[in-house]
Amino acid sequence: MSLSIDGVRFSYGKNAKKEILKGISLELEPSQILGILGPNGSGKTTLLKCINRLLIPQQGSILLDGNNLSEMSHLDISKCISYVPQNAKMDLCTPNVFEIVLMGRRPHITWQYGKKDYDITWQCLDEMGVRHLAANPFDSLSSGQSQRVLMARALAQEAKVLLLDEPTSNLDVKYQREVMDSVRTVVDQKGISACAIIHDLDLALRFCDKSILLNEGNIVCFGRTEDVLTSENIKEVFGVDSCIETIRGSKHLIIL
Repeated sequence: MSLSIDGVRFSYGKNAKKEILKGISLELEPSQILGILGPNGSGKTTLLKCINRLLIPQQGSILLDGNNLSEMSHLDISKCISYVPQNAKMDLCTPNVFEIVLMGRRPHITWQYGKKDYDITWQCLDEMGVRHLAANPFDSLSSGQSQRVLMARALAQEAKVLLLDEPTSNLDVKYQREVMDSVRTVVDQKGISACAIIHDLDLALRFCDKSILLNEGNIVCFGRTEDVLTSENIKEVFGVDSCIETIRGSKHLIIL
């Protein structure tokens, strides 16, 4: 499913005095990962919430396969877009992991869960490598395990666009790589699109096909990640020097 954003503007407050997004436009195709990059306060989370229709832009349009989100019902949107929050641990009280993932089936049920819903739940647990945790309380999991379970829930939703709010925050280096490897695998195998807020620029360079670099609500650059993360752009936005080096056949971004 393609995602097209054209001229999106969003403001908080009365009389729209505080403009957070200032004419954002981008295109994302199936089987691509988009990195949403920028310093704190640049509009990254606001953009993600506009895509998920949690916030309504004052101007511009967001299209899924040519269908305007503003003309779609919340149910139809939830069948197209799944959202992995940053801090779901505080919000979810369901006893075990299986039930957390089963919640992803809610947009598809009319009365009660059926065999198909349970089968898909087990399949998604397998795909994320957390089947063995099915009976565990969600709040007993490590940060890396929690993130995998939330991704399994998003997959159970069978949406074509996956939104991830800082999927690697509060994770050690090993789990950061594992989570992003999982995102890459899911996107490639299922042909879905993913949009992820990422603070680690080297992770973005490694895993994201495209990136949008924001600063104070403006687009600094949008395109292929290697074209976005130039030393000039990084210096302009983050105020640090950097370089890209090839190590063991892979490009890595190094902050100097």
